[in-house]
Amino acid sequence: MTTPMTTTTYAEAHHGSMQPTVVEIDGFRGRLINASHADYDVARAIWNGAIDRRPHLIARCIGTADVVAAVRFARDHDLEIAIRGGGHGVAGTAVCDDGIVIDLSAMRGVRVDPAGRRAWVQGGALWGDVDRETQAHGLATTGGIVSHTGVAGLTLGGGIGWLMRKHGLAVDNLLAADVVTADGERLRASEDEHPDLFWALRGGGGNFGVVTSFEFRLHPVGPTVLAGPILWDASDAGEVLRFYRDFIRDAPDELGTVVKFCTVPPLSVIPEELHWRPVVMVGACYAGPIEDGEKALRPLRTFRTPLLDLAGPKPYVVFQSALDSTVLHGWNYYWKATHLPALRDDLIDVIAGHAFSCSSPRSYVAMFHLKGAVSRVAEGATAFGNRQASHAIIVHAAWRPGEDFGDRETAWTRGFLAALGRFREGVYVNFLGGDEDPGRVREAYGDSVFDRLADVKSSYDPDNVFHHNQNIRPGLSAGVSGSDGAGDT
Repeated sequence: MTTPMTTTTYAEAHHGSMQPTVVEIDGFRGRLINASHADYDVARAIWNGAIDRRPHLIARCIGTADVVAAVRFARDHDLEIAIRGGGHGVAGTAVCDDGIVIDLSAMRGVRVDPAGRRAWVQGGALWGDVDRETQAHGLATTGGIVSHTGVAGLTLGGGIGWLMRKHGLAVDNLLAADVVTADGERLRASEDEHPDLFWALRGGGGNFGVVTSFEFRLHPVGPTVLAGPILWDASDAGEVLRFYRDFIRDAPDELGTVVKFCTVPPLSVIPEELHWRPVVMVGACYAGPIEDGEKALRPLRTFRTPLLDLAGPKPYVVFQSALDSTVLHGWNYYWKATHLPALRDDLIDVIAGHAFSCSSPRSYVAMFHLKGAVSRVAEGATAFGNRQASHAIIVHAAWRPGEDFGDRETAWTRGFLAALGRFREGVYVNFLGGDEDPGRVREAYGDSVFDRLADVKSSYDPDNVFHHNQNIRPGLSAGVSGSDGAGDT
């Protein structure tokens, strides 16, 4: 329920020195939250606890009409716009200082057509919402590896996950999107309607509008899959990586793997004697028959003698949430990332030599195996860049509020990325942090895709209204991206 007050009063408060207390937006049916509300601090908090921004207004939308009203209100009052889907981006661009947050977190509906293998997902949904609804019919689409990640941010940046080698990225399964543009107009983007916008939405991030609904293609998955981690001691990291390099060379597309260099968290499924022990872990998910997965994983499971092997049949929806407690909301996060080529010995030495130099037991390095269906889509067919890369690696610093790890972990991540310098092959845009060099956005796409995105931006957002993101300025084909903001939603 809104509290009556004219928008003129809000504008006076915004441009003056006083914070607004109450406000009304014509036609808005959701909830408006500002600093006068008791739950303001909760409403502005996002996944990354290191981000502490204070918007003038949070417009929690309950439908597309609310999004239209909020965008038009922001433009009328010259307010910076941040778009919040799941609020899970490490750069924290789901919240801004002094402007308006268009908050979709109350829009989490999911509708499934099992016969047509389609799902319609609202812009504030989390991947856990999607998995629960689709898995009721034995269906799924590529959707990350943590269930409290937002659908919008992950998809608009490309969308990597366990199923990508078999079924492609999230954007490869996107059939259409409903968008509110910078001038407050509603558009449907697909191969047949506004195809230039549809192309840009499939990897170009939040640069082109507020996506209120996604239509995805679904695939038969599970509901029981062969999945889980296999652990070796950190001292074996180099040898494990060398074996892994050979193992994945002929791995079937159904097998998705992520290598983690981490400290074992104190989870109930892990023996207590392994808690807090540095390990190299290969997480696996086989998107096919269990017996085929057993055969595919056997060489990995029998390499040396693992400390622990938790791979086995389990519900896909359960596996999708298995890592949730290791990346909790409110912890402090700082990332650096890059794409990498196939694992050469010298690259393996760099990774193994730096991965365990962190100070916080909550920090880790994760390396996603790409290829498969990801690389079979032509470069430029969507706005996702660097499809021929073999791996995406993320150096993930994490520490809890009150812990004194920030400076050390930040230095570790930056040093690790510097050590990877000669091997870098672009970067996954959703892994970019909030303090990146401006040219890294261009690096994420490559020159031709970036220049085309800038042209589409000129058509749909010529004033760069949506710039609190990994920004692509309109029409700057010869330049580099701006630094107005960074990150995904």
